[in-house]
Amino acid sequence: MPVRLSAALILGLEAVGILALAGWQVVALIGGDTDSAVSSIALIVLTVIGAVAVGAFGVATARGVSAGRSGGIVTQLLILSVALGAVTGEWAAPAVALLIAVPAVVGLVLLVLAVRAAAPRRRPED
Repeated sequence: MPVRLSAALILGLEAVGILALAGWQVVALIGGDTDSAVSSIALIVLTVIGAVAVGAFGVATARGVSAGRSGGIVTQLLILSVALGAVTGEWAAPAVALLIAVPAVVGLVLLVLAVRAAAPRRRPED
């Protein structure tokens, strides 16, 4: 499997994970486990928009579009920042941080390799 398709697969799986997070937020809203229904609905909408964007990055990466790889790299860096937040602070959860960080690191490496593979080759006389 070409590296760009592997990177696209990781992005697709991350999009599904983000949709699962939106589902969890809906369950919390229905269960009354939120302080503000309006804020919860806004967060759900933004989460779904994020999932759609990550899914679009995956499709674009699979098609070899540069913008998909760029968006995917930014996504991986944002996910790594969430993982960093999960490992620090008062309610640190190292296991959760690791669970979040490993796919992001794999995705980042694959996306960088996909960028390198897509770059035009230079001839020695250039």
